[in-house]
Amino acid sequence: MKDALDLALWSSLPVPAILIDGQDRIADLNPAAEGFLNNSAKWLMGQPVWDRLAVDAPLEESFARAREKGTPLFVNDVDVGTGSRAPLVCSLQIAPLTGQTGWMIMLISPRELAGRMTQSHSVKSAAKSAIGMAEMLAHEIKNPLAGIAGAAQLLSMSLSKDDLELTDLIVAETRRIVKLLEQVEQFGNLSAPERKPVNIHDVLDRARRSALLGFGGHMKIIEDYDPSLPMAWGDPDQLLQVVLNLLKNASEAADPKEGGTIRLHTFYEHSFRLRRADGSGQKLPLQIEVIDDGPGLPPDIKGDIFDPFVSGKENGTGLGLALVSKIISDHDGWISVDSVPGKTLFRISLPLAPRHLKETD
Repeated sequence: MKDALDLALWSSLPVPAILIDGQDRIADLNPAAEGFLNNSAKWLMGQPVWDRLAVDAPLEESFARAREKGTPLFVNDVDVGTGSRAPLVCSLQIAPLTGQTGWMIMLISPRELAGRMTQSHSVKSAAKSAIGMAEMLAHEIKNPLAGIAGAAQLLSMSLSKDDLELTDLIVAETRRIVKLLEQVEQFGNLSAPERKPVNIHDVLDRARRSALLGFGGHMKIIEDYDPSLPMAWGDPDQLLQVVLNLLKNASEAADPKEGGTIRLHTFYEHSFRLRRADGSGQKLPLQIEVIDDGPGLPPDIKGDIFDPFVSGKENGTGLGLALVSKIISDHDGWISVDSVPGKTLFRISLPLAPRHLKETD
């Protein structure tokens, strides 16, 4: 490496650069990569690169194909975690190293700057405070609303048929507001998952049947399952809520008359591994995709769709996907979204159930 590249050029590269040998180990890295990984080259060299980098995309198979065919690989706008910091949105450029069979060089171009990270942290802190205040207000407002609805119902007993429309409106609107407040309370009071081995296909089938009998009656829901998928490690009721929320979003985005198609896809991705900011890492091989053919997410909120109070629907609460994200995070899982007009794909990655446990009721 030192003889093949000019040391001054290698050290002066403004972006993190990592040289990867034929066994996917770190063979060398420049000073920018040392800073990005927050460790010295001496400590990092020889370590498996995918133990030091966690990319929220199934990169390893594409990487292997690029190595085999001797072609470059470009991956844009993916979250890259290192175990010592929160994931950053980066673009990756990977190419074979001339003269070294099987060796690859990776350039990492972070798109998020420190200022943006600080701003993001402030926004999340503000959202957390807003949720806390909303929970308190929800608790205080529900009782007066119940009194208003009760009074309207008493009034309706002595009103003419023409005036009943007004009291019916009062009752309907108070119930709608109470339902919204209950969603706020549910978001804040969600208990920790009671995890056990779960057949994820049973969860998907329950959600599919429920959707088709209710909000998704105008939709076609296709099953595309990997029958050999092993047990997931999770709370079946909370995971059911996740899938129902995603199906409801897809159903509401479709034309109410023409409907649309939702595909439930499961598969096993052995290489998917998530390394978190606290240094912990976990394999998340169980993949669930909810794919619809609707209009797609509005571009201005696509990057914040899992934040509380962010919604692309008129009169939407912005809590459904935030709740989904919270549940999956509590399961030590990962959720991402890719959306363009005509195709929106939510992908959930979950851990396996421990091998020594068997399925329980």
